[in-house]
Amino acid sequence: MQIYKVGGAVRDRLLGKPVTDIDWVVVGATTEEMLAKGYRPVGADFPVFLHPKSGEEYALARTERKSGRGYGGFTFHASPEVTLEEDLIRRDLTINAMAEDDQQNLTDPYHGQRDLEERILRHISPAFAEDPLRVLRVARFAARYAELGFKVAPETLELMRQLSESGELEALTAERSWKEISRALMEDQPQVFIQVLRDCGALKVLMPEVDALFGVPQPEAHHPEIDSGIHTLSVLEQSALHKQPLTVRWACLLHDLGKGLTPEEEWPRHIAHEHKGLKLIKAVNERFKAPKDCQELALLVGQYHTHGHRALELKASTLLELLQSFDVYRRPQRFEEFIVACEMDARGRKGLEQRSYPQADYLRGAANVARGVAVQPLLEKGFKGPELGEALKRERLKALKVYKESAAS
Repeated sequence: MQIYKVGGAVRDRLLGKPVTDIDWVVVGATTEEMLAKGYRPVGADFPVFLHPKSGEEYALARTERKSGRGYGGFTFHASPEVTLEEDLIRRDLTINAMAEDDQQNLTDPYHGQRDLEERILRHISPAFAEDPLRVLRVARFAARYAELGFKVAPETLELMRQLSESGELEALTAERSWKEISRALMEDQPQVFIQVLRDCGALKVLMPEVDALFGVPQPEAHHPEIDSGIHTLSVLEQSALHKQPLTVRWACLLHDLGKGLTPEEEWPRHIAHEHKGLKLIKAVNERFKAPKDCQELALLVGQYHTHGHRALELKASTLLELLQSFDVYRRPQRFEEFIVACEMDARGRKGLEQRSYPQADYLRGAANVARGVAVQPLLEKGFKGPELGEALKRERLKALKVYKESAAS
């Protein structure tokens, strides 16, 4: 029995990056031998065991064969005869197909170290095309390592293009797709993930609503970058630069989908794109079964982001309606995330990345004013039920009018 550290742990150590997850592969062992040494079996599809002390996962070396469509369409074979090289060749990229023994001696049959040095994401074998999830994985690695100068090898991008055109991407489950998408959006350069998906034709399969934004012009006065797709990538980039959470990044990606529905004869204006985009945002949310908080914020940002930009001009009554829509009294965090999404949208424009956004503090102040209206005096006056709600609304409106006047002076 020989035990090797494999995959990402080896790759990241060689890159000088922190190693978080460690995968182990065991060569020359049987299930019975693992059990005898105290390893606990997990997973029904292939032999994976938990270490009796560390709890880390150890997998028996295995081969795999395509047996159906999609990510799960594989038959696995594990036995003591399977070599380390045979186990490594079933992996996706050369940089993920290296192994180390306990002395840090490197086994690198597919030249992963060379590709690390040359900053190339390259598939190992034609079997890469058997797993459609790898299209998303490679795009995610491109986003993760973009800052180091990594690029997808042309031949790998071509395989990804073939996979995108084959119909295999449609076989991916919403859960598996969302796992990759959400992880990619939390990388330092998530816009690279979207760009690589577009380069290989996967974006128009997975998110045709986002893909449709590219080539759609906007008024240059407000959008020096002009192209709606480029703007979306820039907004996503800003959200990562400012370390925003997944909810905000997802909303940033989807906020302008309505612009893809504008008839060409109306370009570059996009009248009512906020309302038009809601059905598209809802469709993307449902397609990937995004978490509820992501779904809700994406819809609210899509509908109200132009309200955010015009916050200083809004009437007190419109401002109150906006605050009510977000339920700022019980859900203050959601409104805060809306504000920062609007700010990312304002900054995601060519040459305007450092612009100030006074609307942010103005909206925060308005929310505080509305939340500061006390209920107790109204209760003491005898208001209750729907009448109490209306009285509270009137008092909040008064307070917002005073706030607006003081902000203007």
